[in-house]
Amino acid sequence: MKILILGDVCGPAGIKILKSKLKDVIKEKKIDFTIANGENAADNGKGITKKNFKDLIDSGVDVITSGNHIWDQKEIVEIIDKEKNLIRPANLLEGQPGNGYGIYKIKNKKIAVINLIGNVFMKKSQDLFLFTERIIKKIVLKKDADFIVVDIHGEITSEKMALGHFLDGKVTSVVGTHTHVPTSDTKILKNGTAYQTDLGMCGDYDSVIGMNKENSIKKFKKDPSAEIHFPAKGQASMSGVIVDADDHTGLASNINQIILGGNLKQII
Repeated sequence: MKILILGDVCGPAGIKILKSKLKDVIKEKKIDFTIANGENAADNGKGITKKNFKDLIDSGVDVITSGNHIWDQKEIVEIIDKEKNLIRPANLLEGQPGNGYGIYKIKNKKIAVINLIGNVFMKKSQDLFLFTERIIKKIVLKKDADFIVVDIHGEITSEKMALGHFLDGKVTSVVGTHTHVPTSDTKILKNGTAYQTDLGMCGDYDSVIGMNKENSIKKFKKDPSAEIHFPAKGQASMSGVIVDADDHTGLASNINQIILGGNLKQII
C-alpha cells in the first residue's frame, strides 16, 4: 500500500498546486491513498471553506486532516459531521462537532487516519498522551485497521518526536504538521513506524511560513502599516512523504520525502 501524506495546504497557492499536480503524482507514483492537512486552505490562510474541501477532494485527496484553525471558517461546521473524509483533532475538548478519526476502505483494506493536536503552545485540548493511549486501544493495527496513519498537529519538535516513539510499532506512520517547515528526519523508527517531525506545507515558500513576507516583516517590526496576515500567492511547493506500507504487518517498509514545485530543492 502506497500512502501519500501532504503537509498543511496554505491559501490559494497551495490549492492551486494540488489542483494542477496532485493527480499526476498519484498516477506516476502509483499512490493508493492520499491524505492532506487542509486547515490553512482558505483564501486568508486560516481554516477551510466548503469550496476548499471540494477542491481538495476533486484534486485527488482522500482524507483531509486539520488542526487549531479548523473552526476559523464557521461554514465548515455545516458539513464536518456528514463529510467523513474531513476530520478534526480527536483530542479537542469534548463536545465539538465532527470526528477525530476515520476508517476508510481501499483495495479491500482498511486504513485508519487519526488526527491529533499537541498540548504545548497550542489551544487547550485533552492530554495528548493519555488520549492517544486510549484511542490506540480502540483502533488496533491489523485488528481494527490494516494501516494506521497519525497526523500530529503540533508546535514543538520534542512533543512530536515523543509521540512518534510512543506509537512506534503500533501504527504505520506518525507525521507532524503545523510549522509549515519540512524537517529532514524522514525515517523508519526502530519498531517499524514511518516518521517525520513536520511535513512542511503545500504553499509558497517565498514567504514567512506561507504568509506574505513583506507584511510579516512589518508585523515583527511593529510597523503600524502592517495588515492582518495574508498568504503569499507565488508558485507553491507540494511537500510531504510517500509511505510504503507492508500489507502483512501494517508497518512501514519505506518512507520518502517529496517536494515538488516552487523554490525549494526538489525531492521526487
